[in-house]
Amino acid sequence: MTTDINADVDDVQRINAVPKILDAVSRITGMGFVAVARVTSDRWVCCAVRDAIDFGLQEGGELKVETTICNEIREHGRTVVIDDAQGDEAFCNHPTPRMYGFRSYISAPIVMADGSIWGTLCAIDPKPRNLQRPEIVGTFQLFGELIAAQLELLQRFEQSQSSLGISEANLKASETSRLTVEADLKVSQADLSDARKSSELREQFIGVLGHDLRNPLASIDAGMRVLLRTEDRGRALDIASMIQKSVLRMSGLVDNLMDFARGRLGGGLTLKRAAQRLEPVLEQVISELKVAWPDVLIEASIGIGEPIDCDAGKIGQLFSNLLANAITHGDRDKPIHVSARDFDGKFELAVTNYGAPISDKAMQSLFQPFTRGDRPSQQGLGLGLYIASEIARAHGGTLRAVSTAEETTFVFRIPDG
Repeated sequence: MTTDINADVDDVQRINAVPKILDAVSRITGMGFVAVARVTSDRWVCCAVRDAIDFGLQEGGELKVETTICNEIREHGRTVVIDDAQGDEAFCNHPTPRMYGFRSYISAPIVMADGSIWGTLCAIDPKPRNLQRPEIVGTFQLFGELIAAQLELLQRFEQSQSSLGISEANLKASETSRLTVEADLKVSQADLSDARKSSELREQFIGVLGHDLRNPLASIDAGMRVLLRTEDRGRALDIASMIQKSVLRMSGLVDNLMDFARGRLGGGLTLKRAAQRLEPVLEQVISELKVAWPDVLIEASIGIGEPIDCDAGKIGQLFSNLLANAITHGDRDKPIHVSARDFDGKFELAVTNYGAPISDKAMQSLFQPFTRGDRPSQQGLGLGLYIASEIARAHGGTLRAVSTAEETTFVFRIPDG
């Protein structure tokens, strides 16, 4: 990546996803000032900013790098999270919060493919914020990774453009050179096509995430405020149930987006396989969803005689996605049927719900990311079934769906066959 700071600012400005990232960070965390900063040994430069607290820093503006916590992050490479600087043992006497007038702070390094730290995605606010939560920290770090990936794509694009310029000069030299250039051109065009597809996928991912994580956070916040005021036990239980649903939904969103990032943008899903009993895992998932949706009837038949060679945590995630999908799309007046069994060295899990069938058109892209079946307005990242299918594939198994006018059934089986 170029060491020209002005070029770095321009690069960030060229990434269409950055404003969406800044907006999503602000909404998810409640922070008033969010920025992408280029941080070197001697400079801290603002490349993109969302400022709702009149901090006064604009794109191209600078802070003295030695006065920033980002400078420390550039050295140690770890995410820093401060809920309230005044009560934080590590930062209550740190000069930076007092100098810049903030109480809460979060910053994640933007790490390039070669391991170098390009800068940070950071946010501050004059009020304390509840930031020390896995869903917030994990999402913030993922945004930093996405920005790094976009910068890498720009670098590839610039290198491809440079290569094409050189190739055009060689074209005039000889017919042999012309053939070489044409081959290079095809490779470059393929690289650029892949880069554009990856860029579009990331932008869609960020946009949907910014919308869907915001809603359960707002629900939890509103519910907690009412819960603190009410003395009506019945109402308190209803609110607690609502909060439980929101927490489960956020947890599912974060699990799915992290696996999506690893699978689609990283090195793929990793499994921790061992011979494990799945009954407790499946029963725990059912119990959690019954608490969140007490009005939904779930009928389960679980008969697993032997431990199953699998990653039990991932199987639980797959099952949770399938069961939540059945709850979301099924007829609430009819039960959801779950069956799990082992036979002839195989394991099979089936989830059936009643209700409207999945259309042929939706069935064609059912296990693709960012698809929401026949209900495009339905909340969610549209990653649940995709992640479930990836977990099945990583286990050497299959996940299939059959939908009729009466019922829809998803069947997971390992191994395949």
